[in-house]
Amino acid sequence: MALEALKEVTVWKVDGRQPNHTYLLDGDKLIAYRQWHTGEPIWGSPMRFDRRYRQFEKADLKLFGIVDAPENAALNALQAVKGSKGNIYYVDPEAKTCTCSGFKFRGKCKHVDALEPIPAEVIDAMRLADAAIE
Repeated sequence: MALEALKEVTVWKVDGRQPNHTYLLDGDKLIAYRQWHTGEPIWGSPMRFDRRYRQFEKADLKLFGIVDAPENAALNALQAVKGSKGNIYYVDPEAKTCTCSGFKFRGKCKHVDALEPIPAEVIDAMRLADAAIE
């Protein structure tokens, strides 16, 4: 599936103004959204997104920090990581951000850590420990 950004242009028939947001979708899953009045994207756990009765127009992926991305490059910018309970979270390895609730509240999580390379000295120590066991 390819990531796509959509700006909602629905004209709501209710009293008052109903705000329309911009959404980052992966197929039928909502990954993040930008509120109509703020500049920063709000990331969350992927959830089903219903497009019925709503109108959208294409938006630029740059709104979500995905720069100059054709379909496959957009998927490479964010890496899908499976959580311990089977949920899929999206990690940006460069920005070191994650869509999980733990990152949202603490600013760090094990999903970002899982994509970090293991330092060479740790690998060497593990090899020495394995050799000592044999």
